[in-house]
Amino acid sequence: MRSSNVATLSSEKSKLVMRITQPTENMTEEEAEFNSLLDGLGPRFEEWWGTGLLPVDADLLPPKVPGYKTPFRLLPVGMRARLTNAEMTNMRKLAKALPCHFALGRNRNHQGLAVAVLKLWEKSLVAKIAVKRGIQNTNNKLMADELKMLTGGVLLLRNKYYIVIYRGKDFLPQSVAAALAERQEVTKQIQDVEERVRSNSVEAAPSGEDEGKALAGTLAEFYEAQARWGREISTEEREKMIEEASKAKTVRLVKRNEHKLAIAQAKKLRAERLLSKIETTMVPSGPDFDQETISEEERVMFRRVGLRMKAYLPLGIRGVFDGVIENMHLHWKHRELVKLISKQKTLAFVEDTAKLLEYESGGVLVAIERVPKGFALIYYRGKNYRRPISIRPRNLLTKAKALKRSVAMQRHEALSQHIFELEKNIEEMMKEMGLSKEEIENNWSSEEHRPLNNVSKLTQSEDHAIFTESDSEDDYNEEGTDCEAAERFLNFQASKVYNHFKSGGSKIGSFAIAVDGSCTL
Repeated sequence: MRSSNVATLSSEKSKLVMRITQPTENMTEEEAEFNSLLDGLGPRFEEWWGTGLLPVDADLLPPKVPGYKTPFRLLPVGMRARLTNAEMTNMRKLAKALPCHFALGRNRNHQGLAVAVLKLWEKSLVAKIAVKRGIQNTNNKLMADELKMLTGGVLLLRNKYYIVIYRGKDFLPQSVAAALAERQEVTKQIQDVEERVRSNSVEAAPSGEDEGKALAGTLAEFYEAQARWGREISTEEREKMIEEASKAKTVRLVKRNEHKLAIAQAKKLRAERLLSKIETTMVPSGPDFDQETISEEERVMFRRVGLRMKAYLPLGIRGVFDGVIENMHLHWKHRELVKLISKQKTLAFVEDTAKLLEYESGGVLVAIERVPKGFALIYYRGKNYRRPISIRPRNLLTKAKALKRSVAMQRHEALSQHIFELEKNIEEMMKEMGLSKEEIENNWSSEEHRPLNNVSKLTQSEDHAIFTESDSEDDYNEEGTDCEAAERFLNFQASKVYNHFKSGGSKIGSFAIAVDGSCTL
């Protein structure tokens, strides 16, 4: 038995020796270069379970290196230290194809391994370390953390098989790092000498000629000059200066708010013109006096059935347009009731929407009920219902125009609130400055507070592009000059238009063009 074991051990050793001492003639140039790189790092791990060249056994490297310090690093100017996701992925792909450089089994005391890794990084971007198998209590997290702390590299990959560390963009070879560290040390010594000489010159006693003079650049020199040539400022003058400074600051804030107000007014005018342009194409129907009626018992029954219906039509931000009426008729094809759910918050707006839907569809409004999703509108098609030939009405807006109208209304409401807040802030600032209400109104109507014309002129081209999207070419062929004159007149009277809109609330302004070309507002 002993002789057989000895024979097997000798055969295994001979195989390992043959594997280590295999001729380099069979290797490629890359393998030979990699093998020569590993020869200078340490002894090989003979019990390597993988294929290819044997890695360096990191456990045989010294655990402690006297005088070891974390290497000096310097990031080039304009370069980001952290790796991007793409760079990280490319580095991992590069490390996956490389053979292992080291094989590690212990969790701590890796200073010798850190020295070898730093030497390897001078010729390779990454260091690939394999975790030894079959060794108890190996912790790859402890290994990676200590190596990262000792070398200062970037951890690319860590699992129970491999640890891959990138040298980092701020890595410097040992010779370059030593030269830069020496240069920094010399610079620091020169700065210390200069600071020591400067402090000695300041502490030195002045000569007899300059005993009565203060040192240049000191607080004593300032006080001496102030006492000789300066003028003392009284408390009244100081308070007056502080008050003037605060007043000037308030004036700047008022001017800034006025500029914001002018821009907001121009945007509001543009939203109102767009809204009026869209609403001219919408001609809602009036109430039908010959409408069918239902009894209270039928209304209660239809309300109960409608609330139990699962199918419903949503009313979004577009409101009522031709597609909503078309969907109502399509629902009435298979059932007598249709339920719509509106997202509006105010009951008054919901009632107006319900009346408009009743007029346009020809149905009977059964009930308006609050549900968890909003307000439910239930309509009955009627006993004498006949499906119209065209289920999509022509007098309502299309889906695209309804969205434009909704956006313009939201913009108009937000700008109105913004203008109101700006006006309130300006009025409060003016009152703090000591101006009366009449002076404030005069300032509003003066020429200094009229940047609205310039801002509105800048937005004419954009408004023209918005309007021409939904209009035909014939609208601007014959009356192009008159429209331009009207726009110039409207821009000239912008301040009056704003006052008119402010007094009229949500009314939409318009202008008329006479035959002779004169414009009336």
